[in-house]
Amino acid sequence: MDYSIILGLIGGLGLFLYGMKLMSDGLEKAAGAKLRGILEFFTKNRFVGMLVGIVFCAVIQSSSATTVMVVSFVNSGLMTLYQAAGVIMGANIGTTITSQLVAFNLSEVAPVFLMAGVIMVMFCKKPMVKKIGEVVLGFGVLFMGLSGMSGSMSSLHDSPLIVDALGSLSNPILAVLMGFIVTAVVQSSSVTVSIVLLMAQQGLLELGICFYIILGCNIGACTSALLAGLSGKKDAKRASLIHFLFNVFGTILMVVVLAFASKWMEGFFMQISGGNIGRAVANAHTIFKIFQVIVLFPAAGVIVKLTYLLVPGNESDDEKDFELVYIGAKNVFSPATAVVEVTKELERMGQLAYNNLNRAMNALITLDEEDIEEVYHVEENINFLNHAITDYLVKINQSTLPVDDAKSIGGLFHVVNDIERIGDHAENVADSAKQRIEKNVSFSKEAQHELGEMMELVNKILQYSLDTFSHNNREHVEEISQIENQVDVLEKQLQQSHVDRLTKNECTPAAGMIFSDICSGLERVADHATNIAFAILDE
Repeated sequence: MDYSIILGLIGGLGLFLYGMKLMSDGLEKAAGAKLRGILEFFTKNRFVGMLVGIVFCAVIQSSSATTVMVVSFVNSGLMTLYQAAGVIMGANIGTTITSQLVAFNLSEVAPVFLMAGVIMVMFCKKPMVKKIGEVVLGFGVLFMGLSGMSGSMSSLHDSPLIVDALGSLSNPILAVLMGFIVTAVVQSSSVTVSIVLLMAQQGLLELGICFYIILGCNIGACTSALLAGLSGKKDAKRASLIHFLFNVFGTILMVVVLAFASKWMEGFFMQISGGNIGRAVANAHTIFKIFQVIVLFPAAGVIVKLTYLLVPGNESDDEKDFELVYIGAKNVFSPATAVVEVTKELERMGQLAYNNLNRAMNALITLDEEDIEEVYHVEENINFLNHAITDYLVKINQSTLPVDDAKSIGGLFHVVNDIERIGDHAENVADSAKQRIEKNVSFSKEAQHELGEMMELVNKILQYSLDTFSHNNREHVEEISQIENQVDVLEKQLQQSHVDRLTKNECTPAAGMIFSDICSGLERVADHATNIAFAILDE
């Protein structure tokens, strides 16, 4: 066989893969944040979630990317497993759109899309237009690669070795295995099915054996999601298993059907495809998926329960000190959900700082030495998270995030810093508690009451601010500003009360100094809380 044929195939495949990536990445960058919002909003109902999964996957042209995003959502707690099941099933149908486009053979107009995309990327200055240009360019590159592969495959007829090898492929199990392995390697069922479609068009594969290769491709497409879930929380692992189990059960179901009706189905698909074997492969891919979803959708709850048997345990088992839960080097990086995951990690860090401040204030009054030591331990954990999240933000800031998400990175850097400073203030309060123990400093009932009054306001503003930041909840925005002003006024009043008590000799200078420092620290905590609330709110 001529080496030029192999080189032509490799070059065409390379362009096809690159075109797919350009399209998928371009769409994620141009509209990833908006698509993510749609996905999050419309998945409360499993059936609606399935419909959204179909549309979503058809748009970004990748079931792997869609499923990885769903796994990230489950890992972040934004989606339940039952909601994820619907989206994953829908994505399995949406991914067949690529093979349908390939079957229409748009190679003749590919140069038009290629040139239009190049012009948009090279000569347009608006970022959004450039991103859309990448999508158009990817579409053109994809079909140019398809044209190259098709041309090279037409020459394979001259190789008796290839023709005999592919013609002798009649074992269904081997065909399923071949589809699985190739898809697992290229990480895209759309690519593998498109190659199978081209080979069928060139007469290199029989339609019957194409059915089994397609089924193997469906299982191979699960590898991306399985990898994404491996290092995630237990529910993330379960979400990736939903995808895997659905495709395994769906494949078994179709293999049983084909065992009794393979010849009839060949005739049926050729008939509805006008005798075009390429369209028959694409239609089989789509109809198989639809049939699998119709049969298995009612059993989605059973599949979810099965994942609990395969991945036992509670989520609390996953959370340990000095570890990232939602982000990190172990997790598979998805640009479309990176900011969501950072936000969840910051919410967790903020909750640690909030609880630690309350623990420290409690220790200041009760002088509980175990609480004081726990404050120091948690503060070390907060410092670890500060460095780890900052490093991660630097990393994702250098990647190609969706346009809307990229705008929020600067605000996230500030939020990390503000939460870390709140942790520092908790540590300062613990230091004051130790000082009270060591120097036997006593607080008056009036001083304790005043600190409790101020802490009540600080707790309220922290809760509102973390909620505003984590869930983009604007309900308490005005109240946050009002509480900050109240804390500022109260801090001045308490400082004056402290001076009055000193002049009346009602408290010691040591107690007065601690009281003054605590009041100042709590006022700064309120400032940091306000910064957190307004860090990434839209103008």
